[in-house]
Amino acid sequence: MTDVLFVARSGLSRLLNWKVRGIRWIDIIGGVAVAVMVLSVYVAKAAADREDRRIAQIEREISQNRQRVRLLRAEIARLEQPGRLETLSRSVGMEPVDVHRRATEADLPGLKSVPEAPQTSPASPAPAAPAPVVSPEAPQ
Repeated sequence: MTDVLFVARSGLSRLLNWKVRGIRWIDIIGGVAVAVMVLSVYVAKAAADREDRRIAQIEREISQNRQRVRLLRAEIARLEQPGRLETLSRSVGMEPVDVHRRATEADLPGLKSVPEAPQTSPASPAPAAPAPVVSPEAPQ
């Protein structure tokens, strides 16, 4: 049994000490592994930086949209001011409705709008005569 352990140790020892151009291959594999880890960290940081810039851009857009909403709400409040609406309505000839003006149930049939009679046009053009049918000429 000790012979098997000795052979296994010597095989492992020989594998770990195997050299390529004077450098042990385990050192080469370790160096490659470190390079891969450094590269992966760089790629991850670059991706995180892109995401941070994207998030900042979206936050700026949200802030601008909030500002626009505030401005639009202020504009709505200004446009809906009763004094402004009253001035505009008077300038086009509209007057406020009298609050004492009321219709009773008996007055309702008289308030019904009268349908207008259909208007006829003064002179409707006569239908056009059908176009003459031309037969194709026979080859000579």
